[in-house]
Amino acid sequence: MWTGSGPRKLRTAIRFSEPFVTPPTVTVSMSMWDIAGESNQRADILAENVTENGFEILFRTWGDTRVARVRADWLAIGEASNDDIWDV
Repeated sequence: MWTGSGPRKLRTAIRFSEPFVTPPTVTVSMSMWDIAGESNQRADILAENVTENGFEILFRTWGDTRVARVRADWLAIGEASNDDIWDV
């Protein structure tokens, strides 16, 4: 995403280590970005196609923004298969 202009996107599949009972709520955020500073820094990151087994992170940029790299963190919260697995 360092060269070119206009809409650009990258999709990455994430698989949960254990499935949820129902699709969880997933939050995605950028924890690091390396974006050129001579133009506007445009970025969008979100979770899509969330299922009990995983989801996809979609990162998008557009215009003349140049992205060298981005790191994403995510958190999934949902229904567990058994109340006994909670260790509080």
